[in-house]
Amino acid sequence: MSAAAPILVIDYHKGNLQSVERGLVAAGGRATVSDDPNRMAMASGLVLPGVGSFEDAMDFMRASGQDEAVVAAIRSGVPFLGICLGLHLLFERGDERTRASDPEGTWAQGLSVLTGSVRRLSSSRLKVPHVGWDQVDLTAHGRVCPLFEGVPEGCNMYFTHSYALDDDIDDGVVTTRTHYARSFASAIWRDNVFGVQFHPEKSSRAGLAVLGNFVRIVERTGAGA
Repeated sequence: MSAAAPILVIDYHKGNLQSVERGLVAAGGRATVSDDPNRMAMASGLVLPGVGSFEDAMDFMRASGQDEAVVAAIRSGVPFLGICLGLHLLFERGDERTRASDPEGTWAQGLSVLTGSVRRLSSSRLKVPHVGWDQVDLTAHGRVCPLFEGVPEGCNMYFTHSYALDDDIDDGVVTTRTHYARSFASAIWRDNVFGVQFHPEKSSRAGLAVLGNFVRIVERTGAGA
C-alpha cells in the first residue's frame, strides 16, 4: 500500500458513484472509482458506497472477486468505509432478497467482516423507506472514534434506506444510534473498519466533516506504513 495511492471507491455496477468520489475530493482526498479487485490491494483506503440491494451487490462482488479482495485489504490494515448498503455488507447476513424462489431461506450472506444481521425497518406509524434528515446520537465508543472527531453530538445526517442493522450486532462496535421505526446502529467502528448508515456525501457540512476525517485516517495510516 502506498501513501500516494488514491482512495478507491468500489464499483459493483449499481448506480452513480461519482457523488461519493466528489465528496472525498471536496474533503481534501484523492479518489478514484474502479471495479478491479486487483486495484484494491494498492489503494490507500477503500469506500464501499450505498447503492443497490444486499443480495444483488453480493452476487456481483462474489462473481468478480471483489469480496475476497475487500476482506484481504481489510485484514492487511487498509482503512475501509462502508456507506449505507456498504455498511450492511460488512455483516454476516441480510434479509433483503431479490430471488424469491431461492431455496437458501431467509438470509442473503454478506462479507462476514463483523457479526450480526441486517433487517428491514417496520412501522405501522412511520413511513418506510426512511428518507430525509435525522439525528445521530454518539455512543461512548463514538466519542473516541476518529471518524466523528469534531462532529457535533446529535447532528443531522441524510438517510435513505429501508434496512438497518439488527440488535444482534456487537454493541461494542456501535458509534452512533438513530431512532426511526426502531433504535438502530447508524455507524460502527472496529480497528480500520468504519461504516455509516447515512450518506455523508449528501449530508452537507457534517457529512463533509466525516469524509474529511476518513481522508485523514487514510493519510495517517499511509504515513505509518
